[in-house]
Amino acid sequence: MRDTLYPASIKQLVSSVIHSLNSGKVFEIYKSSFFVPSEKDVFKTAIFNQELETPIGLAAGPHTQMTQNIIAGWLCGARYIELKTIQTLDEIEVSKPCIDISDEGYNCEWSQELKIKQSFEEYLKAWIIIHILRHELNYSGELGTVFNMSVGYDMKGILQDNVQWFFDKMNDCSLEKADMINEIRNIYPKIDNIDIPDTISNNITLSTMHGCPAD
Repeated sequence: MRDTLYPASIKQLVSSVIHSLNSGKVFEIYKSSFFVPSEKDVFKTAIFNQELETPIGLAAGPHTQMTQNIIAGWLCGARYIELKTIQTLDEIEVSKPCIDISDEGYNCEWSQELKIKQSFEEYLKAWIIIHILRHELNYSGELGTVFNMSVGYDMKGILQDNVQWFFDKMNDCSLEKADMINEIRNIYPKIDNIDIPDTISNNITLSTMHGCPAD
């Protein structure tokens, strides 16, 4: 199985999403399958002082590191998005994909298909496009979606410069967000009418090795 991923640009993704949405689907998911939030929904909840339109979401894994996968999950009702675990060793050579469930399930620790900068860019693209979709689908109210960072695997790695850079950018993506908005303005001018927060995520799930002691 191929273990190299090639992210699409924000311009390619927005163009694809808007074009396909006009045809009644996004990434082959038909509008009839989209989750449509309602003020009457009794299952709404909150976490980290942020509203969640549904209590379900995506667990961290290879599927939550690519923009289109995050968007596909969101369209179907996932509102708690646990992003693919990042780590300081983002060029380590191990068996990939890190989770393979073709017959039996195997989880290969330490795997990371994208470099940290690429991971951040994928999450930012998903963040922007989800806001575009909310605008296009006329969803009102709070965002109702939480992006949760997943980071591993020990304190030494977490304190490394590249991981700290990732935290800083997830907390304030304003510069990179402005660059991406400039890239898509000519194909989606309505972007200037959409308020997209500069903070993608302010919460973390600590990922440790299986069997890691509590201390």
